[in-house]
Amino acid sequence: QVNLVESGGGLVQPGGSLRLSCSVSGFSFANFAMSWYRQAPGKEREFVARIDNTNGSTDYAESVKGRFTISSDNAENTVYLQMNSLKPEDTAVYYCNGRLVISAAITYWGKGTLVTVSS
Repeated sequence: QVNLVESGGGLVQPGGSLRLSCSVSGFSFANFAMSWYRQAPGKEREFVARIDNTNGSTDYAESVKGRFTISSDNAENTVYLQMNSLKPEDTAVYYCNGRLVISAAITYWGKGTLVTVSS
């Protein structure tokens, strides 16, 4: 059974930091690209960051470059998103996604964790 479980969300003040975690089970983590997406209230889900576990390459949305860092621990089957210099516009539900590198048709989603950036 495939499970992606996000954690680490919460309320943080502007300028603060949070680290999200996504713990994975039920598929071959090392063969997947792991991504974070987010969906703000009233908006569509958008891409945030991706790491390809087969080669370690990363990719970021322009809006988070220089502030967010994605990393992956293949031994722990966990992907992280370190978020620094948070802004109110980062407020959203953050979702973990796993996509098989050799076949985009194989993709899995977590249920999300809420991040609220507010003073």
